[in-house]
Amino acid sequence: MRREETGIVIETSENKAKVKASRHGDCENCGVCPGDNAMVVEAQNLIGAKVGQRVAFEIQEANMLWAAFVVYLLPLLALFVGALGGGILGTNLGQPVLAFQIVGGSVFFTVAVIYLKRYDQAVKKNDKLLPVITKILY
Repeated sequence: MRREETGIVIETSENKAKVKASRHGDCENCGVCPGDNAMVVEAQNLIGAKVGQRVAFEIQEANMLWAAFVVYLLPLLALFVGALGGGILGTNLGQPVLAFQIVGGSVFFTVAVIYLKRYDQAVKKNDKLLPVITKILY
């Protein structure tokens, strides 16, 4: 399933463009992000949109769901797994369980954040995951 958004092209390079898009209804209801109600999205510009033009672009919803899982749930899951593993290790060694849980959770959380940084760099290089500008509105 694809979600269509609109925005204004603020920069172009090769077959890509940076589009300043207003946030959709889901974002307006959340209110977590600071600042104005605009975001800048890098999108494939296969139709040759130019700076200043209002365009429509499509985002794969599956990509949005996967990104939300990776960014929010993976570090949290790593924290819990690390704490659980640390607790088991502390119990087996006859040491203070809380200290092992804290260290285990911290280590796994840190590894998850490092993984996210590398994953983000890899995703930025994959044009198939970028939104696609579908039409120039005006």
